[in-house]
Amino acid sequence: MNAVSLHHLAWLESEAIHILREVAGQCANPALLFSGGKDSLVLLRLAEKAFRPARFPFPLLHVDTGHNFPEVIEFRDRRVAELGERLIVRTVDESIAQGRVVLRRATESRNAHQAVTLLDAIAEFGFDACIGGARRDEEKARAKERIFSFRDEFGQWDPRQQRPELWDLYNARVHAGEHVRVFPISNWTELDIWQYIDRERLDVPSIYFAHPRRVVRRRNAWVPVTELTPARDDERTQTLSMRFRTVGDITCTAPVASTALTVGAIIAETAATTITERGATRLDDQTNDASMELRKRAGYF
Repeated sequence: MNAVSLHHLAWLESEAIHILREVAGQCANPALLFSGGKDSLVLLRLAEKAFRPARFPFPLLHVDTGHNFPEVIEFRDRRVAELGERLIVRTVDESIAQGRVVLRRATESRNAHQAVTLLDAIAEFGFDACIGGARRDEEKARAKERIFSFRDEFGQWDPRQQRPELWDLYNARVHAGEHVRVFPISNWTELDIWQYIDRERLDVPSIYFAHPRRVVRRRNAWVPVTELTPARDDERTQTLSMRFRTVGDITCTAPVASTALTVGAIIAETAATTITERGATRLDDQTNDASMELRKRAGYF
């Protein structure tokens, strides 16, 4: 990695640490969303640099769909244990059992339903801020976000009602029942994330590296063959070398063909790709009825 990119990462790191400290200074009861994915594990390293040797001034929160990849859940629990921090887990299964989420069919993606579980967790613990790993290069609706994204008393987001952030001044003031979503790595790209992981020598879930996986071709994407996403009668199952660029609900997360076995190889693939991370790998982002902006307006992260 050359000196220019090292300087670039140092600037991004400094900005993110400043934002994390702003949350700790302005907010009474924040939480950091941690799923075990690459963006959230980078947030954990940034939180370490912002607050160690003290404990984090917030718990970690994961909204689990119940359909997450087991490799990622194992990594999540192991990393939290290594840090010795508090992890709160709330699941979409609990929301279904309570009648808060009603599925149209048992096999549908639970990804969008996370909004209900997240808003219930925010109300349960009285969080006034939730820190997340969203980046502006992920999807066009993400690019409309402020770094401190205001949410009303119903947890809804209105891009027309966001606060100015001139000169990197952030306003986290909220009334009872309102909260902010905070995105310290908003100015990072997927390539920045992998370069930072390389620089910091961070461990990542094995699912990010190339491995043999049974897949079928569906809707211009490779779909993993699992109990939740079985092959259809008219589909041909293949075992190919694949990796995941993003991890989430199994029912809507697709891998990409890859031979990358190291972080360096992933950086090279990422630098060369012309397809966005979510554009190729999130099946639910490819349908208008489940667009990211509509989900965000309803409280999705």
